[in-house]
Amino acid sequence: MLESGLITCFLLAVIQFLLGIFMNGIIVVVNGIDLIKHRKMAPVDLLLSCLALSRTFLQLFIFYINLVVLFLMKLIVYPESYIIILFINELEIWLATWLGVFYCTKVSSVPHPLFIWLKMKISKLVPWMILGSLLYVSIICVFRSRYSEFFVPHNLMNFFSQNDTIQIEDIPATQITFFAAELLVPLLIFLAAVLLLIFSLGRHTWQMRKTVARSSVPGRSGHMSAWLSILSFLILYVSHYMMKAFLCSIRFHVRRFIFMLCILVIGTYPSGHSLILILGNPKLKQNAKKFLLHSKCCQ
Repeated sequence: MLESGLITCFLLAVIQFLLGIFMNGIIVVVNGIDLIKHRKMAPVDLLLSCLALSRTFLQLFIFYINLVVLFLMKLIVYPESYIIILFINELEIWLATWLGVFYCTKVSSVPHPLFIWLKMKISKLVPWMILGSLLYVSIICVFRSRYSEFFVPHNLMNFFSQNDTIQIEDIPATQITFFAAELLVPLLIFLAAVLLLIFSLGRHTWQMRKTVARSSVPGRSGHMSAWLSILSFLILYVSHYMMKAFLCSIRFHVRRFIFMLCILVIGTYPSGHSLILILGNPKLKQNAKKFLLHSKCCQ
């Protein structure tokens, strides 16, 4: 029963991996071609490309973990590779957070001078957000590299032992505090931005319903589509966070199937949200259709 559950999770992980690689690849390739053609890239396209690139590497690591769990391979994670994984993971979190902030400032309407200033300047600030994230994550990784022995050798390896159960060893309280702060800061920024955006879209839709007849509301479906897109982004982002926090703070015995299920939920976010981004972007959606049609013709 346990083995069949693991195989099912692995098959879902393969589908998830292929979907994520394809979707994130489409984003990078389409925006890269635009950059070559026009010698410039829109700020949101730059942010999406960096996010898709980081998610590609993140999904490669997640798929590697799935292979390790299913085939009981020996996990090869050196302190140096752990720092690289940490860098990619933290960078992806911050880039996704800035994407939420970007959407919030562009779509929401808040009559506050600071928000209005941010709305006007957000496009110019995007490259600085990306550079700031790279600098911040690099500093965090340098700091964490000195204390990687607390996280890598025993606690991570125990997940992949031959035993059915594992026990996570104690990690110093200082490291837990720093780690929690690293997780909470982007999460709080993201929640503030996305919840404000959802509230703004909901309020606007409600006002349109009150003032105009329901059948003749222009753009109502567009607002509903945007609302559902942002809501799904919120659900995927938060579930991704919850699963990672669960795996990092766990203090009791866990079976491998539960662990792989958690990894499956974690991997749903980078692949699922990239799919949502493509479906909500006419340029990316059109190019994805062209690529699929071209692939069918080649067959």
